[in-house]
This record gives sequence, structure tokens and C-alpha cells, in this order.
Amino acid sequence: MEDIRQGFCTAIRLILTLDPEVVEISVFSLRIAITSTIISSLFCLPLASIIHFNKFPGKRLLINIIQTLYSVPTVVVGLFVFVTFSRTGPLGNLELLFTPTVMIIGQALLISPVLLGLTISNLKSVDSALADTAKALGASPIQTSIAIIREARYSMISAIALSFGRAVSEVGLAIMVGGNIKGFTRTLTTAISLETSKGNVELSMALGIILLAAALVTNIAANRLQQS
Repeated sequence: MEDIRQGFCTAIRLILTLDPEVVEISVFSLRIAITSTIISSLFCLPLASIIHFNKFPGKRLLINIIQTLYSVPTVVVGLFVFVTFSRTGPLGNLELLFTPTVMIIGQALLISPVLLGLTISNLKSVDSALADTAKALGASPIQTSIAIIREARYSMISAIALSFGRAVSEVGLAIMVGGNIKGFTRTLTTAISLETSKGNVELSMALGIILLAAALVTNIAANRLQQS
């Protein structure tokens, strides 16, 4: 018990003194997660709107597939990205494997089903009376769609926040395609895994506290937006 207390105190000291290694890993991890979330949002939000506001054969099946992919293991996505960008893969000539760029691509792919599915659900949950009222007032289909999106904007932002939380907390994909290279592709989760195996529990605890804080802030923001 005393060892745990001392380790926790040392971890807090590392955070409060802005230990260079802790800061470097934390900033890099947050930068990768934020960038992948932004890229995924720019693609998924419009696509989710197109899926929701249009009727086409197989729509229900497509939504079911998207929702099924919510729980896809990170290592499965990591394997797909690894094979795609490996030297013998179709995009191997880009030489992106074990770089921050491929980590961003992987995380964007990982969170896209979550962001797509939640956005579609949020748009669907908007009271149908809003669309009926807009149409009764002479609004065009595009104007009606804009009104529905505006009504669901806080829930959509909440979906983005939850997607960011999934990106920043994943570990399997980051190790597989990033390689956990010190000073280059090491994230909070991969560093915790490595340092714990090396017996450097104090650094692991410091990084874990930062990761928990990031997750807590994200969940609080998401919950507050859902209640708006």
C-alpha cells in the first residue's frame, strides 16, 4: 500500500512539474486524437445527413452495419491499416507506416462508425413536428434539413466528443501502425503499456491520470451538451 501511495505522489509531482517526457507524450497523444476526430467529423457529419435525409434501397441494412461496427476491436482496424500501408500493401509506396500520419488515418477510421451512427440517431430523434411545421410554412427540403440539423446540433457535438474519447483511449491500433517509437509515435496508452512492463509505475500512473482527466472532461462535456 505504501508503494502505491509513493507511486501516486511521484506521478502527481511529474505532472505538476511538467516533466518533459510526460508533456511530450500527452501533447502528441491529444494532437493525434484531435486531428483524427476533426477529419472524421468533416467526412462523417455530411455523410450521416445524406443517409438520414434520403430514402434508398438497403438504408436500414447500411445503418445496421454502421451500428455493428461500433464495437469493432481496435486491433482489427489496426490490422487493416497495417496491411494497407505495409511495404507489400496497396499503399505501401507512400511509406506512411509507423508515422503519425498513419495513426491519424487509423484513428479516423476507428471512430467513423461511432460518429456516423450517433449522428444518424441524433437526427432521427428530432421531433417530427419540427419537419412538419417547416414544410407547412413553405420550407424547401434543404431548409427543412437545415432546421433539423440545427435542432440536433448539441447532440451532434456530443457525438464528436464521445468519438474523441474513443480515439484518445485506444491502444491496439496505435501500437500496430505507430510502433510506439519514443519521441515520434508514442501516445498516452502505448506509453502506459510500455512503462508498466518496464516497471516504471510512477510514469505510467502520471500518464494514466492525464488520460483519465481527458476522458472525464470529454464525458462531462458530452453529457452537458446532451442535456442542452
